[in-house]
Amino acid sequence: MITASPEREESAVDTWVIVLIVVVVVALLAALALTMAKRNRINSARKREQARDHLREAELRRAQAEKEQAAAEEQAARARRERAEVEERTRLAEQEARQRAATAQEHASAAEQLRAKAEKLAPGLADGHGNRTDGVAGPGEHAGGQAGPGQPAGDQAGPDQPAGGATRR
Repeated sequence: MITASPEREESAVDTWVIVLIVVVVVALLAALALTMAKRNRINSARKREQARDHLREAELRRAQAEKEQAAAEEQAARARRERAEVEERTRLAEQEARQRAATAQEHASAAEQLRAKAEKLAPGLADGHGNRTDGVAGPGEHAGGQAGPGQPAGDQAGPDQPAGGATRR
């Protein structure tokens, strides 16, 4: 019979243990690889969900931004319209003021021409606007504008008091 040497049996056992260790290591590596792949799938799904959330938020904010932009443009247009209306009212008021100033100037010029004509017709009369300045009293008047002789002080007829006598027109 052939008997195996004890050195040989140890070497066979060592080979079996080595193979078993290699198989266990390969199995552990395979399990680790599967676990990592599953974790990657979970992380990837989580990232996709997070990306969807970001996209929804971005869409909401874009819509809000468009709404705000439209409101801002409308407000700016309203402000421009109001400014144009104010400018138009200002322009019309200034035009009316210029027309009034021109009319006033025309009236002043006409008044000056009439005063000059009155001065030519009756020199000195225009200085007091109807009041005599030459010291000569009119009929029934003293130079101070008081009642003349023969006329009592209380009997002067004013424009609102009917008095005897004819009035020339």
